[in-house]
Amino acid sequence: MKNRSKRLIAIRQIISNRKISNQDELLNSLKEEGFDFTQATLSRDLKFLKIARVPDSGKGYVYRLQESLDSESQSLSSNTARVNFLADGFKSINFSGNLAVIKTLPGYASSIAAVIDDADPFELIGTIAGDDNILLVMREGVSRNDLINTLILILPKLEEKIK
Repeated sequence: MKNRSKRLIAIRQIISNRKISNQDELLNSLKEEGFDFTQATLSRDLKFLKIARVPDSGKGYVYRLQESLDSESQSLSSNTARVNFLADGFKSINFSGNLAVIKTLPGYASSIAAVIDDADPFELIGTIAGDDNILLVMREGVSRNDLINTLILILPKLEEKIK
């Protein structure tokens, strides 16, 4: 599971940048980037990322990210807008062992923690939120980079604040 967050980011990037019509094509693209895993793992990843197959005039059906489907229908979902707004409240993240503490602006912590909990990432056992701090408890063997990549998957706007 150590490479899971990197794999999920790679899947999102490939689907965002190319027209992929089936899992074999996606697996081959991922293998070209150095990933090697099974079709069953890919199926679980696609479900976790909420990726759907949609009709395409050129390739029959292609995989699309939920966010791109929302924007194509000309409506930004309130959840996406809320997540982007919440990322504005993020100040910093610090680590100690398998614990991380996110510092936020006052009043943001519980909402950010709720979004993280709703995503139910494998890398975390749980969160505890106060007014301006969130305690994250990571699973054994999860690296700091894995957690950061997972948080960016959940709150994409954090990328410009963390990295």
